[in-house]
Amino acid sequence: MTRCSTSSADGGAPPVALVTGASRGIGREIAALFVARGYRVVGTSRSPETLAESDRVPGVEYVALELGDEQSMVACAAQAGPVDVLVNNAGQSQLGALEDVDPELLQRMFAINVFGQVRMIQLCLPAMRSRRRGTVVVIGSLMADFPVPFQSTYAATKLAMRGFVQSVRREVRPFGIRIVLIQPGYYATEIRHAREHVVPAGSAYARATAELGERIDRSGANGAHPGEVAEKVWDVVSASNPAPVHTLGSHGPAMVFAKRFVSTRFVERLVARRYGL
Repeated sequence: MTRCSTSSADGGAPPVALVTGASRGIGREIAALFVARGYRVVGTSRSPETLAESDRVPGVEYVALELGDEQSMVACAAQAGPVDVLVNNAGQSQLGALEDVDPELLQRMFAINVFGQVRMIQLCLPAMRSRRRGTVVVIGSLMADFPVPFQSTYAATKLAMRGFVQSVRREVRPFGIRIVLIQPGYYATEIRHAREHVVPAGSAYARATAELGERIDRSGANGAHPGEVAEKVWDVVSASNPAPVHTLGSHGPAMVFAKRFVSTRFVERLVARRYGL
């Protein structure tokens, strides 16, 4: 019997998964898969009361969550209760030259993609530790290994989360808790429509930013179905001893393997060529 098929609590209650950003894209696919396989799923949305019925996954209990807002994060964790699985999927993407990103936007990116992610882990760890079981899955990005120009803020947040995951794993392992990072490449999700574009009037980088944005959007539109990432999350949660980092999509595994044998300068040129820079 796999770890994820066992009951979450006494009395045969189903295991519980908290999936952030569960109303669309990868998060929605993860929530749907875990419901189909017997979990009680608590999914988050910034404003669940405004979700259209078509955006709701049948069987998912939707709660509000604003990453970076302490009261919202604490309330979300309290509503979910003790969870067997936390999937940190929600986040923000940003496109713009670093010179154009003002400090407030940069701070908000880290508040959502780093500090909010870490805080949700902190809030779920005590119950996992007391029950000596639990899995945390962080949805990162291939950009942690292959950062793309004009997405420096986004890439930096994903690299920061990789550091947290790989460090914290050893801290919590004695309590039966696993923390894993999944780094998808491009998938066909709505993130390209929700991405924040930072191009102030008169920007010296306006043309380059626009051209890069078009290439990124095309890559996303032509990406694989996000259900592939959901299946990987399920495999990780089901495994008895999952590896710390999993990369998939956009030839990610092959690229990460090849990166071991080439210089960082070569990787930089490879990324530049990939995006027409």
